[in-house]
Amino acid sequence: MTFASLNLHPSILRAIEDSGYTIPTPIQAQAIPEVLAGNDIMASAQTGTGKTAAFMLPALNLLATPHTSNSRGPRILVLVPTRELAAQVNDSARNYGKHIRARTVSIVGGMPYPLQNKLLSQPLDILVATPGRFIDHLERGRIDVSRLQMLILDEADRMLDMGFMPDVERICNALPVERQTLLFSATLDGNIGRIARDILRNPKTIQVAQQKEKHANIEQRLHYVDDMTHKNKLLEHLLIAPGVNQAIIFTSTKRHADILAEDLYAAGHKTAALHGDMTQGARNRTLTKLRHGDVKVLVATDVAARGIDINGITHVINYDLPKFAEDYVHRIGRTGRAGASGIAISFASNMDRHILRKIEQYTGNKLEAAVVEGFEPKRAISTSDAPSGRRGNSNSRAGHKPGGSGGYAPRGNDRGGYGARSDSGRSDASRSDSNRGEGRSNESRSFGRDGSGRADSPRPTEGRTFGDRAAAVRPANSGFNARDNAPRENSRENFGNREGSNRGEANGNTRSYAGRDSAPRSADTRNQPGRSFGTNNGGRSEGSRTDSRPARSETSGNSARYANRDVSPASDGATKRTRSFV
Repeated sequence: MTFASLNLHPSILRAIEDSGYTIPTPIQAQAIPEVLAGNDIMASAQTGTGKTAAFMLPALNLLATPHTSNSRGPRILVLVPTRELAAQVNDSARNYGKHIRARTVSIVGGMPYPLQNKLLSQPLDILVATPGRFIDHLERGRIDVSRLQMLILDEADRMLDMGFMPDVERICNALPVERQTLLFSATLDGNIGRIARDILRNPKTIQVAQQKEKHANIEQRLHYVDDMTHKNKLLEHLLIAPGVNQAIIFTSTKRHADILAEDLYAAGHKTAALHGDMTQGARNRTLTKLRHGDVKVLVATDVAARGIDINGITHVINYDLPKFAEDYVHRIGRTGRAGASGIAISFASNMDRHILRKIEQYTGNKLEAAVVEGFEPKRAISTSDAPSGRRGNSNSRAGHKPGGSGGYAPRGNDRGGYGARSDSGRSDASRSDSNRGEGRSNESRSFGRDGSGRADSPRPTEGRTFGDRAAAVRPANSGFNARDNAPRENSRENFGNREGSNRGEANGNTRSYAGRDSAPRSADTRNQPGRSFGTNNGGRSEGSRTDSRPARSETSGNSARYANRDVSPASDGATKRTRSFV
């Protein structure tokens, strides 16, 4: 079968020929005729199979026929989960629609509203958008959907994971009822099937491959590592190996991505980071450098697992395993694009066995462990899926957050803490790759921890290799914000030398601190051995301490009896009490 046999418009066929394609992929061969026939479709296709062209080519074919309405609103709406994917789809629309002069616009979060308002005020044919930003403009009346003819949901499973489906349903309710809807997803099981039945009309189902048939052109390797030092040295060895043209390294958090990118850059690699905290302009510049070859190693979070289509990526390295098995498939799909071969390497420890099993079940492929000479793991590899560590120990390091550092297992929980939690039914909104505890200073947090919970490698130092730096140990921090654990002492420096007036206590009494009492103190009330500290109004003593410090006085509206204290009425009719404190 050729593209010419699919009855596409001649201008579109010319654009396809300009792109160098002659034979449609399986998803294109099955989806394009159904879309041209006007049917709703729900298709299961993995990234890298040509699914973007599978919906964009027939959509452009629709635009080849002029619309009778003079509205400025779009005729085609494509909803995508991420900014990177929106940019990729928008580029494909411009590339394939250049000979029919299709007007395309992309609106995503992170871009200024005034620029988007200007773009939406002009006539357009194709609008590519993320759900949240589309709703913002729709509610402000900046988008006219009266002439919309086709709605395309790309990577619907990802939008479901990220919690966008309520927004998608709102958008569907605001669009014309008489429209054609196309849904593309990595899987059609579970909630995706239910949602498809709600928004599609008698859809045609297309599935081009089973899980076990995917990524046959990608060699998948697994390396067990002992700790962060072992992992970093092995990473350095792999990056300088022959055959590595460009590589993407996936980490579990944004902070990990930044620090690892800095370390690799200091070691001499052309490295950049990519994650969700970067502005859209910075992300675009990074991807442009990657496409031009100015960046050889991209350290990224799962934000880059979808939407990056660069043929020069020869290696994908899972520095941290993903939290979800589906993300593993999308990560390794960054290599082996357009039928080329690629290599996907994953680092794992004994605590990652559970997520490895889920990945193998999802893909239908057994990940065989490989060993690099000179970098053999010293720890024995367990074949059991049960997490290590003592059961019920609240301080156990057995719990492991998938794709991250070892965590603590809850007391009495034999599931191994975070690592054994089910990953079904969770959205990306609840598993964002942002750092937790951002209020802590960067200096007080280490990049990663090995299986024993010890702090890992220090920041780069000039004159040392990436692997050598990983062998050093960063100073451990005690508590949050690197606070010391030494007990604080109450002294005159803390209280006596302060300036200010009496401060009120919670019970309405007034407390006068040493050095600024409002009334003279009695000398015989000081330095009395055996006096109680911290007694309450009930007369109970929290402990007796010998006091050799200046006393402070407190006034109260009520008379109270205190252990070993003299209570005498004050001049103002209130009872005055004195006590010392440590």
